[in-house]
Amino acid sequence: MSNILTPKKTDRGWVVEMPLGMTQALGVSEGSLAVLHSKQGGMEVEILPPASKEIRDAARRILDKHKDEFEEMKRFGD
Repeated sequence: MSNILTPKKTDRGWVVEMPLGMTQALGVSEGSLAVLHSKQGGMEVEILPPASKEIRDAARRILDKHKDEFEEMKRFGD
């Protein structure tokens, strides 16, 4: 397999950006994310649809408004 999916660790599990072929095979929206959770010695998967334009725009506004504070948190490791 030439393109390996690399999960990103979060505090609640792992997130995988689903490739186009996977989203098409499962019939979900392009740009969806697979969230993997450990459960009773196994794995549970939750599929999250891509963020709407409104959510992306709101997140960008918040990031722009609080950029200095976010940089400070990164510097301290929060």
